[in-house]
Amino acid sequence: MAFNPRLPENAPFTPSQRAWLDGYIAGWFTFDVDMANERSLPHSPPAEPIETEDLPWHDPTLSLEERIALAEGRQPDRVLMAAMAQLDCGQCGYLCQTYAEAIARGQEKSLTRCAPGGKATSHKLKELIASGLDAKATTLPAMAASTPSRTPPSSSDKPFVAIFRGADCLNGPQSEKETRHVILASEDSPADYEVGDSLGVLARNSADLVTAIIERLGAKPDTPVPSPDGIERPLIEALSEACEIRRPSDQAIEVLASRALDRDESVVLQAMAEGYPGAGPEDADLLDLLEAFRSTRPPLSELISALDPLQPRLYSIASSPKHVRGEVHLAVAAVRYERRARRRHGVASTFLADRVVVGNPVRVFVRPSHGFRLPASPDSPVIMVGPGTGIAPFRAFLQDRRALGARGRNWLFFGNPRRRCDFLFEEELTGYCRDGLLTRLDLAFSRDQEGKIYVQHRMLERAAELWSWLDDGAYFYLCGDAQRMARDVEVGLGYIIAKEGRMDAAAAKAHLARLASEGRYQKDVY
Repeated sequence: MAFNPRLPENAPFTPSQRAWLDGYIAGWFTFDVDMANERSLPHSPPAEPIETEDLPWHDPTLSLEERIALAEGRQPDRVLMAAMAQLDCGQCGYLCQTYAEAIARGQEKSLTRCAPGGKATSHKLKELIASGLDAKATTLPAMAASTPSRTPPSSSDKPFVAIFRGADCLNGPQSEKETRHVILASEDSPADYEVGDSLGVLARNSADLVTAIIERLGAKPDTPVPSPDGIERPLIEALSEACEIRRPSDQAIEVLASRALDRDESVVLQAMAEGYPGAGPEDADLLDLLEAFRSTRPPLSELISALDPLQPRLYSIASSPKHVRGEVHLAVAAVRYERRARRRHGVASTFLADRVVVGNPVRVFVRPSHGFRLPASPDSPVIMVGPGTGIAPFRAFLQDRRALGARGRNWLFFGNPRRRCDFLFEEELTGYCRDGLLTRLDLAFSRDQEGKIYVQHRMLERAAELWSWLDDGAYFYLCGDAQRMARDVEVGLGYIIAKEGRMDAAAAKAHLARLASEGRYQKDVY
């Protein structure tokens, strides 16, 4: 893999610092690639039996190409797993591993259910299956099965009704962002959660989008149709609360292709269903397809039952039950953008920001964290890196430590574009600094100066002290964007370990892996 990562030109470092960092980062990634190549050699036996195997690609900070390289030579379901986004977010109704296993067994036909992985994941899955069926027909017969098995959210998810108390905007009027402080009360059915857990929100699709789809289909809203979950509902209800209409499934696109009267439209739709890059409009929702391919006349029952089920959206909980009893708080970035002259909206984010009235019920559930928990000892120091909405679990951590009277030191790195309008929970966090709960608060507001500064730059500025905390037993936590921020922070952390611990890149990588295995390096990324 040809990859030569370097610091951005405007990174705030001297020439000597830049040269050292560029060399270190190149060594870090070279070591990653070497390890990936070493694991893919034909003569390399698996280190452990498959039952207890390591899954080195199950890391959302790795690129798709790196994950596939690490899985090369493994069983087909493991290679398919490497194509997933590795977030175990549950939006597909599975975990990454179980989704891959269901595809490999032929129990799941849809290859578009990994929302975080998007088109890159679905294209890679189709490519792998196509090559596997050609080259490994003896080992992959189940992949040809045509009957999908829809899997509901985890059986451990127990939905309950919470009361919507509000969603105030945390950003100032001049901000380019819109982050909502969502408060849900759970007085009748108390939410049993711990800090580090996530809340699943069972949202409804936009009424305007649903109405437009029904009108384009020329259907009546009360027409009974079979939903993807097998329950018959009125059409408007099915599209509102049971069907994924923003990302039509391959099966639904195939239905449109088979029912298109225009042959050219049918060919393009079929190419989209098969995952050919560039076929059809980019990131099309169901209305886009119905508008772009007007000759298609799908039977309602056939189309609706072919859509994927509408999955819950998960958000890191931003409160401690020890601090705010009977409530669950979230920090939600409202997703709004325009494409093809039409305004688009995130399903759950704008459901919470716009479409729920104060006092109305919202169906939610708690998704317990597996590996994102505060230290067992309240005396252990913690370092938290959470820019943007990544601040959510760390607000909960701080509330929890305050309620417990924990004596361990707390260090928070927070970043966003501008201090004057994007300092989320500013009053609360600065208050924690004044009263000593926060030992350190390092801020990175990227647009407040000529050169952009991010949280990883603040970490590097405090390298010696950060290493001292780690050497003193500190736990390091990271929350936020997986592909950019988390990757940069991990590289920066590796640099700090190497430089301050006087190690080479390989030893620093091993040290970081050891921290993770001990539970002292934990990530909640998306």
